[in-house]
Amino acid sequence: MGILPFITILREGIEAIVFVGGVALSSPAKAFPLPVVCGLAAGGSIGYFMYKGGDYMKIQYFLIVATCFLYLVAAGLFSKAVWFLQNFVWSGLVGGDVAETGDGPGSYDVRQSVWHVNCCNGQTSGGWMIFNAIFGWQNSATYGSVISYNLYWISLIVSISLMLFQEKQGHYPFLKSWTEKRKAARHVRAEKKRLDAIDAEVESRDEESVTKEVSISVV
Repeated sequence: MGILPFITILREGIEAIVFVGGVALSSPAKAFPLPVVCGLAAGGSIGYFMYKGGDYMKIQYFLIVATCFLYLVAAGLFSKAVWFLQNFVWSGLVGGDVAETGDGPGSYDVRQSVWHVNCCNGQTSGGWMIFNAIFGWQNSATYGSVISYNLYWISLIVSISLMLFQEKQGHYPFLKSWTEKRKAARHVRAEKKRLDAIDAEVESRDEESVTKEVSISVV
């Protein structure tokens, strides 16, 4: 039980050091104390409330909320990955300097744009960068990012629905006969294995009795 928390904390600690070291290459030293202290305070506070809350809240509810949050984060990452791929293609067409054009015209591909706002840039605009890092927020949505985001949730909903159906009914939809055949086949194999074990035991007993009879006759 102690190995998983140890490895998790070790990995997150190393990751924090790497990020802080990377930022140090382009930022002055005075830019570090406030975010580092705020990060430590936030992490410590969350850990404290989670530890104390375990006495009053069932762990099941916490796991459900944490899982839903992770699903939300994963949806943003998936959508953002598609957005970056499309933006990479756009940068290759017009040149890498497109990243320096800001939020206005020329900063995005109008051919692939679903909507765009000339503010709230998740790459450069303060607090919006937090939403970008956690939920994959972008001020410019493309067909690919929107479709991939919806496909992610559709796939997740279908997968969870199938698992719930299988848990309640014992089989997946339209696969009842196939499931019953598998159960019957497993039962037949188990019964055959049991009978083979009985036959082997009987044969061993017969061999032992024959050996005893031969030894008695010799004597």
